[in-house]
Amino acid sequence: MHQPAALSTCPSCEEPLEAGDLFCGACGYDLSAIPTPPSDRPTLAINGLPPGPAPAPAEWPVASEVDSSDVPAPTHRSADLPGTDSRGGDLEASGQGSPGQVSAEPRVSAEPDEYPLPAPAAAQPAAEGAPPAVGVAEPTPTPPTGTKLCVACRAGHVAPDGYCENCGHAQPRERDHMEQELQAVAAVSDRGLRHHRNEDAFAISSATLPDGSPAVIAIVCDGVSSATRPDEASMAASRAADASLQDALPRGTHPQQAMHDAIIAAAEAVNSLAAEPDSAREHSPHQNAPACTLVGAVVAAGLLVIGWVGDSRAYWIPVDRTGPTARLTEDDSWAAQMVAAGLMNEAEAYADERAHAITGWLGADAYELEPHTASFKPDRPGVVVVCTDGLWNYAEAAEDMARAVPADAALRPLHSAQVLVGHALDGGGHDNVTVAIVPFPAPPQGAGSA
Repeated sequence: MHQPAALSTCPSCEEPLEAGDLFCGACGYDLSAIPTPPSDRPTLAINGLPPGPAPAPAEWPVASEVDSSDVPAPTHRSADLPGTDSRGGDLEASGQGSPGQVSAEPRVSAEPDEYPLPAPAAAQPAAEGAPPAVGVAEPTPTPPTGTKLCVACRAGHVAPDGYCENCGHAQPRERDHMEQELQAVAAVSDRGLRHHRNEDAFAISSATLPDGSPAVIAIVCDGVSSATRPDEASMAASRAADASLQDALPRGTHPQQAMHDAIIAAAEAVNSLAAEPDSAREHSPHQNAPACTLVGAVVAAGLLVIGWVGDSRAYWIPVDRTGPTARLTEDDSWAAQMVAAGLMNEAEAYADERAHAITGWLGADAYELEPHTASFKPDRPGVVVVCTDGLWNYAEAAEDMARAVPADAALRPLHSAQVLVGHALDGGGHDNVTVAIVPFPAPPQGAGSA
């Protein structure tokens, strides 16, 4: 893999740069003062402090296939810091529990409540021509098996064209809102309030390590809207990364190496979408290569491994809120590069209209593929929030995200994911929003959330 230049575009005129350039070929900007980034991103300390002496990494079987990038990053422990619950108040100790516990509260369903119709007052049929009895509802005939009811009127049947035959309401497409819960990991994705389709995708799964212990996987991808078929790119990437991890972890591959390989597999899956028939160019000459971002988390054997490309993020939220929250990823974005290069402070960079322009993504037209991975060894239970910018735009700082996450997130991950999606929609829902909640440590096999 080629090492990237300090910047992919000129900070002054945004013209593309070549590797080794000392001056911009368009405007002559001096690039020699910009430090060259390290070959890999450093592991971020969960306590938010610069990485220091770390405890010995957890022992792990050597992978059957390794390469020069198979270097486990140092692990870190979090420190104590007062915290608050999702309403901003002090967190009570009595309200906490470990991820392995099962809550007695009823499970929250994403489907609308359905109330039965009142039973008829009498079994005898009404006399011919007589008005129906007051308060007696006509029985609703049972629709044929497989019939889809309208989400708006809950009475009309949905025609093949996607509209209700009763009220005419357009029905949501399958990807407009998706939810999945698997043991103690859950994810929710929603189209949002402004986009005409959902270009996000996710994959959650579990695997069994060679020693029989569980590993939990969460992958979240955000399609690049300016690219062609971004919804296909995000779906292909999430599925490929998940499949790669499910194959590698049971073989004993170190989770950080497995995450690195999964990102490469996802990139290859997205690259394959760039091939298209010649006729497609004739009808749509301005098409470009499909592209997406990716962020993933693996919880296994006391380790937390994060991998990412782009500006989708992962946050650490301790269960007891006595330790600090932290953002575990570093954006591949224009603003992040300006801050890293010392050209702007954070306030100046994020105030610029170019702040959220991504500089790294998966796709055939990416400048280079630079998978970022980091490993952690938290000293207390917590949850990992894996999300697209459709959520973190409304809770950017780690402290803001912690306030939005319910206090019982480790016990009710699906409910918590629903709450966070609602937080983004209440804030305006300007983008697709996808979030996965991954409790740490991984619960024993067979344990689930209530």
